Amino acid sequence: MPERSPRGTYLRIADAIETEISRDSALTSLPSEAQLMEAHGVGRSTVRRALDSLAAKGLIKSRPGAGWVVLGTEPKAPVLDQLTALVRTLGIGDDFPSEKELAETTGAARGTIRRALAQLEGAGVLEVRHGKGRRVRALPIDHS
Repeated sequence: MPERSPRGTYLRIADAIETEISRDSALTSLPSEAQLMEAHGVGRSTVRRALDSLAAKGLIKSRPGAGWVVLGTEPKAPVLDQLTALVRTLGIGDDFPSEKELAETTGAARGTIRRALAQLEGAGVLEVRHGKGRRVRALPIDHS
């Protein structure tokens, strides 16, 4: 944005993001700050001010490891529930995806993935094979 905006550049960016949020009901997270900087041709502080103004309105929230997420969108199931559902789609003896693949699939941080995997290992659902990954040992018990 080469010319100075009479309203404030960050407010124009905030308006553009807010319009995108209201137009796309499937939008659950925003592009990274670097992507927003490039798209609008401004610096990080300007993008941050725009995001902070939207957060103050209650439209978005910063989540560590996930970036800026849109509030009011349908929340994902807890990671443990997502991994348990994945185990149910596999057979006993099948290889389980890596931590990296699970983090990409669920959108959760690796630490969160590790805690959920530890719970499944403790319950005897998964077994760890050093250097080879995890394998399904048993199907989880349905408590519902």
